[in-house]
Amino acid sequence: MGEKPARGIGLSAVNTRASLGLSAACLVWALSGCASTPPEEDPVQIKLKDLDTRLVRIERVMANQSLLDVSNQLEALRSDVRAMHNDVDHLRNTLESGRKQQRDMYADLDQRLKNPEGRGSAAPAASAAPAAGAATAAASGAGAATADSGEDKSSYQAAFNLLKDGQYDRAIVAFQKFLVTYPESSLADNAQYWLGEAYYVNKTYPEAEAAFQRVVEKYPQSRKLGDALLKIGFCRYETKQWQSAREVLGQVVTRFSDTPAARLAQQRLDKMSAEKH
Repeated sequence: MGEKPARGIGLSAVNTRASLGLSAACLVWALSGCASTPPEEDPVQIKLKDLDTRLVRIERVMANQSLLDVSNQLEALRSDVRAMHNDVDHLRNTLESGRKQQRDMYADLDQRLKNPEGRGSAAPAASAAPAAGAATAAASGAGAATADSGEDKSSYQAAFNLLKDGQYDRAIVAFQKFLVTYPESSLADNAQYWLGEAYYVNKTYPEAEAAFQRVVEKYPQSRKLGDALLKIGFCRYETKQWQSAREVLGQVVTRFSDTPAARLAQQRLDKMSAEKH
């Protein structure tokens, strides 16, 4: 009778230990199952990786766009620099052309001043002038004059000297004063012509043309008539009155053939043709 309870207690303990072992095994299995889940299959990790990939793509696009913008800006700067180089070359050529023209202008004036009457082109009617008129040229060679002497000649020579010295503004004032003070002097036509030359060298072409035009209108017998017409044509060339310049220069070639003025007129006409004016 006493042995039966002991046996029951032993069976109960065995069952309890078996249950605990089974529970522990299940727990271990569950934990090991969670730990063995691959990280790449985790939805959170997948989402994070997707976001990282997108961010990298956006950064790459932005970097490429920035490089493209910089490239475009550099190309625009290169274009601006090329345009500036072209402008500089054009200005340099224009400046050199202007300098050459000015040198030619001064050389022409210097030649005329050295031999004022040698380049003159007498009008057809002037050939009938008395020989005595030509014999009374000023001793300075500054222009055809009769036997005038005194204040008008001194005033004219002073103005002419200013012109020779390159003091063009003062020469203009001096010749203007001479023409007002001595309007009937036999040197008046020369003074009027050299007034135009002083204006021309100063590049005040409208004033120069008006001065030369006065020679043509007021002194039709002047030995300076051909030169005055030539310079009218030159003034109109400088002010881009191409057709009018051609007409005047053509008159010089026709009316004063075989003269320096006619040759210069033809040279300018040839130049206008080359320039397509």
